[in-house]
Amino acid sequence: MQLGMVGLGRMGGNIVRRLMRHGHDCVVFDRNTAAVRDLAGEGAKAAASLDDLVVKLDKPRAVWVMLPAGDPTEAAVMRLGASMDRDDILIDGGNSHYKDDVRRAGGLKPKGVRYLDVGTSGGVWGIERGYCMMIGGDRDAVAHLDPIFSALAPGEGNIPRTPGRDGRDPHAERG
Repeated sequence: MQLGMVGLGRMGGNIVRRLMRHGHDCVVFDRNTAAVRDLAGEGAKAAASLDDLVVKLDKPRAVWVMLPAGDPTEAAVMRLGASMDRDDILIDGGNSHYKDDVRRAGGLKPKGVRYLDVGTSGGVWGIERGYCMMIGGDRDAVAHLDPIFSALAPGEGNIPRTPGRDGRDPHAERG
């Protein structure tokens, strides 16, 4: 599966590395051109701008924004949303306030761009251990991206299943 990643700091860059290790294709952008160059050297496709990133993705596109909460995320989401089309998926993987994500999702809905809030934790160890994600948003968009989320999740590990979970959605136990 293909994913665009905006923000190649410690977590964003390592999310890309983990996805590529699991066979996914990544198109990457960061204002730090050295971070883009480094990941391109590891197999990612480099983008020179947010618009270039959108152009390099196959439809329906999926773009993950991994930037600090506030103005950086807001600006990236608004710019990307303007360039994306119906059925594309935009993900905020940072630590934005949920009310900001609800507002952004509402703003993108008339255009048909699906928005997911994916609170992500795992820090610099996530590349090896996996990332725990709290995923909220359009159910069909989440299902479409399940291969991405599965590659990032730690998995069930060797602990016993939670009693009483039989027949329930097993995704929650993957991390």
